[in-house]
Amino acid sequence: MLKAKLGIAPIAWWNDDLEELSDDVSLDECLRQASEAGLTGMETGRRFPMNMAELGPVLDKHGVSVCGGWFSGLLLDDDIEVEKDRIAEQHAFFKAAGAPCIAYGETARSVQGERHTPLAQKPKLSEAEMAAYGRKISDFADWCAKEGMPLSYHHHMAAAVETEAELDLFMKHSSVPLLFDAGHMAFAGGDNFRVIENHHKRISHVHAKDIRGDVVGGLDRSKESFLDAVIKGAFTVPGDGSLDFEAIAKALAGKGYEGWFVIEAEQDPIANPPLEMAKKGRTELFRVLNAAGYEVVGA
Repeated sequence: MLKAKLGIAPIAWWNDDLEELSDDVSLDECLRQASEAGLTGMETGRRFPMNMAELGPVLDKHGVSVCGGWFSGLLLDDDIEVEKDRIAEQHAFFKAAGAPCIAYGETARSVQGERHTPLAQKPKLSEAEMAAYGRKISDFADWCAKEGMPLSYHHHMAAAVETEAELDLFMKHSSVPLLFDAGHMAFAGGDNFRVIENHHKRISHVHAKDIRGDVVGGLDRSKESFLDAVIKGAFTVPGDGSLDFEAIAKALAGKGYEGWFVIEAEQDPIANPPLEMAKKGRTELFRVLNAAGYEVVGA
């Protein structure tokens, strides 16, 4: 039987790009709520100390492990040696924490954190540019893996690799493992099932992010930014949005994916209390993973 683990990202409590969408809770309380919701993993965020001597006892207290975490990469424009220096602390921390991977997000030229830049103004690469980028990040990912902590590449709205076509091109010109995010791909207008079919051999990590289809469909991408979409409620947890996660789970199971399913849904924590949302997401994921033939196991 395929094995699955259930985690969550702290962006449900604290949004690194939008302070107004952050709940005023401590790291201890965040982990307590995640544990209460029945989740055994937590990705890292800005309130996490980057050393296990400090973080380890808090994780152990709540029976939670580090199941990944975002790195704001700049390889599109930066030098590999510079990026090695930038990632060094997180790389060492994740090795000590026994994390499965670092979620690499390309932030060079991205407009994902720019409140007043429309989605339509995202960076676009030619095939030659994508090929050069793919070679560079493949070399970087090979180094990270050789040093003991693999990357998983996060395609992302408002970044250089956003759409299904861009992801296909990136995968063609790189050898990097893929972080599959159903919500971001659906938001970008892509076909999640075709992405799984085409790239399942490289999927090493999964973000279980849902979307509210009416919100996404109603956006004016020539005027509204990614952060505008977040504030409007574009994202939510599985079971609260428009995506068929049972079908997604079955598609992944059909290709033999095993590992983490991480709930990730940045939204207003006042309108959508994180503990309530974590419980809803966990309940739905547990249901669909069982329907897909997975055994849900602890960290």
